[in-house]
Amino acid sequence: MPTPSTPLPDLNGIAIATDAITQNLSIWGLFMSADPVVKLIMIGLLVASFWSWTIIFNKAIRIKTLFSSASQFEDSFWSGGSLDVLFERIGNRPRDPMSAVFAAAMREWKRMGTNARSSITLQERIERAMQVTMNREMDKLERHMGFLASLGSTATFVGLFGTIWGIMNTFRAIAAAQNTSLAVVAPGIGEALIATAVGLVAAIPAVIAYQKIALELNRYANRLDSFASEFGTIISRQLEESH
Repeated sequence: MPTPSTPLPDLNGIAIATDAITQNLSIWGLFMSADPVVKLIMIGLLVASFWSWTIIFNKAIRIKTLFSSASQFEDSFWSGGSLDVLFERIGNRPRDPMSAVFAAAMREWKRMGTNARSSITLQERIERAMQVTMNREMDKLERHMGFLASLGSTATFVGLFGTIWGIMNTFRAIAAAQNTSLAVVAPGIGEALIATAVGLVAAIPAVIAYQKIALELNRYANRLDSFASEFGTIISRQLEESH
């Protein structure tokens, strides 16, 4: 039992201090009390993460549409119908890369068919037209993939820089206050750790999505290449028969 001469602890003061520390250690509190450099890093990482998710959803929908369109086109191509009729239906605005490769080959065939000096020359021109079209279409599909790769490889280090900066601020606060209490140390450590967390939140989905999307685009590129090879064989056979 405390004696009458022993001062009683200020329970209200302890409760207020505890509430203040808890409030400062909330996510929003840590962000608002963060150093401007750390705050700028967290905002930049959050914006980059939002943009990466936009790219991820865009690519996922686009890839699903690509494979569906490729299947529909292959069904029409191998149905045994006239290639001229299929070309007229596709027109000058193919809706997917496989149709674009087919249209480029047919366009070159019709343009050079009567003027070509030999079947070999015509076949080389058609194959070159298909290759150029494939490269152009794959370049379009791979747009913004570099951003995902860069974010996945650098976001963690950017967050780590924010962590180091926050710890440095903590040491300066300790030196200035000459006090190592939780109220002095916690905010700086907290903002340092949340900068690392934001970096991981930005980096991990970008890395996983990049690997998955790159794998699917590689599968689609192989499918395009197989179609171009098969179509080139058909063209070669018809040119041989016509000569």
